[in-house]
Formats: sequence, C-alpha cells, structure tokens
Amino acid sequence: MNKKLNIIIACGGTGGHLFPGIAVAQQLKAMGHRPVLLISRKDVDAEASKKYGDLEFHTVQAIAKPKLLSWRTPGFLWKLMRTYFTCKKIVRSVQADVVIGMGGFTSMPPVRAGRKLGLRTYVHDSNAMPGKSNRMTARWCTAVLLGLKEAEAHFPGSHCIVTGTPVREELLHLPTTEEARTRLGLPQDKPVILVTGGSQGARNLNSMLIEAAKADPDVFYFVIAGKLDYERVNGLAAGAANIKVIGFCADMPSAYAAADGVIARAGASTLTELSLIGKACLLVPYPFAADDHQTYNAKVFTQEGAATMCKQDELTNEVVHQFVHNIILQPQARQAMEQAMRRQARPDAAACIARTITTP
Repeated sequence: MNKKLNIIIACGGTGGHLFPGIAVAQQLKAMGHRPVLLISRKDVDAEASKKYGDLEFHTVQAIAKPKLLSWRTPGFLWKLMRTYFTCKKIVRSVQADVVIGMGGFTSMPPVRAGRKLGLRTYVHDSNAMPGKSNRMTARWCTAVLLGLKEAEAHFPGSHCIVTGTPVREELLHLPTTEEARTRLGLPQDKPVILVTGGSQGARNLNSMLIEAAKADPDVFYFVIAGKLDYERVNGLAAGAANIKVIGFCADMPSAYAAADGVIARAGASTLTELSLIGKACLLVPYPFAADDHQTYNAKVFTQEGAATMCKQDELTNEVVHQFVHNIILQPQARQAMEQAMRRQARPDAAACIARTITTP
C-alpha cells in the first residue's frame, strides 16, 4: 500500500487560488492522504473554511506585494519573513511530506519553508501569463504545474507539467436548467445571460452591462455584482423587469446551469469552470490585472473559437447585443462555441495534480 502523505496546500487570498486548492485537497483526501490548507484571514477564505468543514485549515498572514520602490516595501518584506517562519512551524507541526502553492505571494513562504526542510515542493500557475511571484517561487520547486501550456515559456530552467486548473467537485454535477432557474428565481421563458465580474474590478463592467440589459428587454440578465457594488448596481437596475442583481452567489453550479450564455472577466478559474461546463461567453478582461494576464488568458480561448473577447474600453451596448443575438440566440453559432469551449477543459486536473505531487 502506498504511504499516506501529509500535504500542505497554500491557497489563500483570492478565490482564484483558494478554490483550485480546495479541489486538490478533496482529491487528496479521497486518495487517503491528509491535506492541510494554508489560507489567509480574508472573508473569502473564512467563508470557505466554514463551508468545507471536512477539510483542515490553518491561517497565515495574507501578503500582497506593493509596487516597486513603494514606501510599503520594507513592511512587505517584514511580513514575508514573519510568514515564512510561521509556515516553517506549521510544516514541521503537521509533519508535512509535500508542499504545494496554488499561486501568488501567499505561496512563496510555505514553498520556501518546505524546500528549506528538504521536502518536495510545487507551485501551480493557472494563467497564460504567469505572475511574478510564481516565477520567483519556481526556483525552489521540484516542478511547476501549469493550467495552460502557453505559460511554459515563462519558466525557463524549471521542470513544467501541464495539469490544467482544478475545479470544485460541486461544479461537476450541475442541476437542470429548469431546476436552476427555479432555485434562483429566474424566468423559464426567456434566454438568460449570466454576468459575473469577479470579486475585484467589477464596478465598470457592472455599469456597462446594466445599461446594455435595459436596452435588451427580451433577454433576462442575471448580474452577480459583488458584495461591495450590490447596492449601487441594484439601484441602477431599478424598474427593469429583465434584470436581477445579487451581491454574491453561493450556488454557482445553479448560476451556470441557468444561463444560456455568460459575460465575464477572464480570470483563469472562471475560464476553467466555463470550459468544463461548456458555456459560450463574452470575455471582458480586467484591464488592471497584473501583467494584463487576463487578456493573455482570453486570447488563448478566443484563438480556439471558444469565446469572444472585448476590451473594457471598447465595450458598448452593440457589442453585448451582437454577442447575445448573433451567438447565444443562434443555435448553430452557440453550439460551435460551446463545443470549442469544452475542448479546452481538463476535467482530470485535480487528479493529475494529486498524482504528480504524491509520486516521488
């Protein structure tokens, strides 16, 4: 029988790192291993730790790198060092055999600690354009695991393995469209467009899409505005019978199942989920993402015919309506995009990562 391993998964700070980490933990636990997740003290992490009560979580200080030559740099370096020593204690206390970081500067201290203690170490990057922190962390890694093959060129000298990006188990089992719309209070007799801008940078996208939705009364728009922008966006949508605005959706499987098409940012986790379920989408990359990585992600999918893309400053009512009426409401065009999207999926990503990190 294979040895059962204690495995640290550093995945806190953002949903894009957290949920793939949870998916890997679920896979490892099913294999009989002991996953231990390192998360931040942010709300998104706290909510997840409550929802996934069968998993083991430890909290460490969240770290965000300031701009170069910022006055915040000394404080960042101090926090980085403190978190490194905290992680080293945790790695020792759980008698870890392996450490994997799911990306971002929160991954660097535990991976470095694991390497210092002589363990096998890994970092996962979901994006076509890897972040600076992952490129730095890679120097201490046994291997770099990639969501998209296009990222490999940015890790010269590292052993890279394309695994795909994991998704949570609940996204593998969607309800029917009718069931999903009933759960969410959406109409059964209209096409439904899901609008989701992510937890950051959604304000401009929300405003533009509300305007486009008001000018398209025969289509229903379901807008996940984000908690911080909910009141404002709900006010903008007041009086429009074809718009429903919520701040946060705890049932994304139903949100995806209810939608005929999706308008979203181009974060790696979002694209992974959309490819797995095969949804036609209009991508509007967040223009202030680090290294413009969302644009690189979007191009990977648009080049394969799996999505269409529009820059935020070029998004108009006409662009939205062309996507809805020329693709989503045209069965042949919609089916072609959905099929192309499914071809980008890696449904075995969590299992691939789990096998890789548990095999010496």
